[in-house]
Amino acid sequence: MTTTERPGTQGEQLRDRIAVELERTRARTALLTDAVDDDDLVRQHSTLMSPLVWDLAHVGNQEELWLVRDVGGREPVRRDIDDLYDAFKQPRKDRPSLPLLPPAEARGYVRTVRDKVYDLLDGIRFDDRDLVRDGFAFGMIVQHEQQHDETMLATHQLRAGAPVLDAPPPPEPRARVAGEVLVPAGPFTMGTSTDPWALDNERPAHTVELPAYVIDAAPVTNGRYRAFIADGGYDQPRWWSEAGWRHRVDAGLSAPMHWRRDGDGWAYRRFGRWSPVRDDEPVVHVCFHEAQAYAAWAGKRLPTEAEWEKAARWDPASGRSRRYPWGDGDPTGEHANLGQRHLWPAPVGAYPAGASPLGVHQLIGDVWEWTATTFHGHPGFAAFPYREYSEVFFGDDYQVLRGGSFGTDRSACRGTFRNWDYPIRRQIFSGFRCARDARPEETA
Repeated sequence: MTTTERPGTQGEQLRDRIAVELERTRARTALLTDAVDDDDLVRQHSTLMSPLVWDLAHVGNQEELWLVRDVGGREPVRRDIDDLYDAFKQPRKDRPSLPLLPPAEARGYVRTVRDKVYDLLDGIRFDDRDLVRDGFAFGMIVQHEQQHDETMLATHQLRAGAPVLDAPPPPEPRARVAGEVLVPAGPFTMGTSTDPWALDNERPAHTVELPAYVIDAAPVTNGRYRAFIADGGYDQPRWWSEAGWRHRVDAGLSAPMHWRRDGDGWAYRRFGRWSPVRDDEPVVHVCFHEAQAYAAWAGKRLPTEAEWEKAARWDPASGRSRRYPWGDGDPTGEHANLGQRHLWPAPVGAYPAGASPLGVHQLIGDVWEWTATTFHGHPGFAAFPYREYSEVFFGDDYQVLRGGSFGTDRSACRGTFRNWDYPIRRQIFSGFRCARDARPEETA
């Protein structure tokens, strides 16, 4: 505690919150890495993913770079490993061949770094510079580790070994959900300039004017997607973009990732266990091209990123944009399927308390939702605290995903949070919902 702070002051409360978030996040990292033996930790389970032990040491290295060295001004713990755990210098496919820290050494390294962070946290002032104002640097590191935890969870889904993760099933439906929702024409505030831990690509807040449109009240379900498959959706180029059809053919796509035929139906492998596909759950593990093809088959399209965010945040009663669909308060287990609490998407209607004012459900959690928008900065974007977090990815190569999944932590998810990935990616926990232009009679 700094000498100017008294118990209960804002600085002390922020310090306590940061300590709780750091500890909670590290507990999840430990769960994901302690669940398997050392051989599994160092093995690459897919060329799309890093060995789990690389992710473990990488989160510690980022914590050392930003908190120990930059914020704290302390001597390096392990400067010699900086290049090994630089994600830009080391492509995922090459990481198994690197001289990585073995599991015991990686665990010792992240413990040492964390001890130094707790030590400097005791004396930090949160008004010294932009990097630490409102605890931003600590929030950035919490979110970074949670993002890698979700990546490690996706790696567990790709593992060929016996199941090692378990969790209770998500809740059953508690509300009937309409098919579509009309979003009236008009302006809304997109992005944020005030959320203290929002990342640079979420900033700044700006006004966006949209015409009226209609958006699905829930993500597309397995049942609806099975109808697309049964109708020959994967066999008809007319539903696919040119790039999408080329990828469908080259990759041999015929169903979502982790699906297989099971008699007259389908089964889905969830973390090593096979179970029948449930029709009322959001479809997951589909790429952008599959989502786009389904939308065309359904006579719709994917929503733009702005359309998704207005449906999620805009409150017609007040005219303001909320932090989350349900309001400004942090998510709870009543609002959304987040944080690896459950290991698959919840059925539609399971979270009525999390619906937006317009009646759009399950916008947060369950599945990341593909949008029709490629990844660029908001008007007035400024890189902070480094270009490599967002700016180097701007362009038309990446599609924006919104909303978070069942594997996304609450600290790395809000109504303004933006994810991005290549349109061919399916190993992520990705789904989608559709939209369409409003018809004149719907807006009369």
